[in-house]
Amino acid sequence: MMVDLVSKFRGKDTCKGIESIKKILNGGGGLSVELIKAATKLFPQAKLLSAYGMTETCSSLTFMTLYDPKIVQRKWHSVEQTRGICVGKPAPHVELRICVDGSSDIGRILTRGPHVMLRYWNGSPAKASAESSNGVWLDTGDIGSIDDYGNVWLIGRANGRIKSGGENIYPEEVERTLLQHPGVTGAVVVGIPDARLTEMVVACVQIRENWQWVNTSTRDSVAEHMLHISSENLWQYCKEKSLTGFKIPKKFIVWKKPFPLTTSGKIRRDQVRGEATSHLQYLISHL
Repeated sequence: MMVDLVSKFRGKDTCKGIESIKKILNGGGGLSVELIKAATKLFPQAKLLSAYGMTETCSSLTFMTLYDPKIVQRKWHSVEQTRGICVGKPAPHVELRICVDGSSDIGRILTRGPHVMLRYWNGSPAKASAESSNGVWLDTGDIGSIDDYGNVWLIGRANGRIKSGGENIYPEEVERTLLQHPGVTGAVVVGIPDARLTEMVVACVQIRENWQWVNTSTRDSVAEHMLHISSENLWQYCKEKSLTGFKIPKKFIVWKKPFPLTTSGKIRRDQVRGEATSHLQYLISHL
């Protein structure tokens, strides 16, 4: 919705009612720094906040202020860091904790409190991960951590985790790195079955319009002045961005159509995984 609003009013100096907007709450997905800047330019008097939550917890669990016009020194918060995406602090009635394995501070995000639903309609209770004397903790299905200031950081979804060579890889972290490349407009990372690694990290990328994808056979035919991108470029870029070696995709697939989405706008990773697997099998069979 924010993208649509920014696009509709881009280039227009004034818009009736803009000044009356005092607060905007974003949910259902993060906002890039560029979109935050565009939104605050369109709604200069509005405080812009972001919320993280889920349906089973009556919506929002945490809140974060992205922009406040009342602050003299205005800054747009870059919420994406190497450790994930910062989604702010829990609401007063929300209790959160991280269920970790071993010495790591990263694990499954659990919550409990009056905001947690009792059960699904005519179905089973909400998925609980642990019983305690003060009630049941709900497993959100998200992986993350909580820093020393109480801020929650999202790493990825537990059910999207890739197990490659015995290591856990969260595709959202790899996608955030790839999307920083100037020639990449979209990226979805999936795990493809592999005999040696169990799963192989594969990245499906959408290339910016004025860029050209090249490979070994076409490299020499690309004019020097043209912007080009290749598997080698992206591999090196991930390395330069300090992405751990086992997280860097082994294969890159150029995705020339929109990524499949659910009705709520989430990526259909299962469908992307299926198409990517078929694509790689086709390439192998035609070697």
